[in-house]
Amino acid sequence: MVRKINIASQQLKKQGGFTLIEIMVVIVILGILASVVVPKIMSRPEEARISKAKQDIRALNTALDLYKLDNYNYPSTDQGLEALVSKTDIPPEPKHFRDEGYIQKIPLDPWQNPYQYLSPGEHAPADIYSLGPDQQVSEDDIAIWNIE
Repeated sequence: MVRKINIASQQLKKQGGFTLIEIMVVIVILGILASVVVPKIMSRPEEARISKAKQDIRALNTALDLYKLDNYNYPSTDQGLEALVSKTDIPPEPKHFRDEGYIQKIPLDPWQNPYQYLSPGEHAPADIYSLGPDQQVSEDDIAIWNIE
């Protein structure tokens, strides 16, 4: 019985760790996987920012619709999106502004710039948009009229 325990402990000692070759093979495999996967993952942050901008614009548009339901028109361009957070004294003053407002705060777009807001008239839909990653008026702008 003592001999069996000795043989078992010798086998455990032999299998105690990885050889340098085994570790090198694993590192090479991980390097190959990283060289294939990382470039694909690195293109995703911009897609995520665009998706967040679309979600923010939809949420702002919903808050604007609620504002219009209560006050019969959208905030003017001069009042801006701030009119969704707190009651404004810039004409036309909202007659039935909710005490808690329509949103808690106005988010910045994913590129850390304010969303743009234009109100073409009392009853026309308001325009909300982000200038996108290049911060210039261009085809990559994300707006209420071009989000799917």
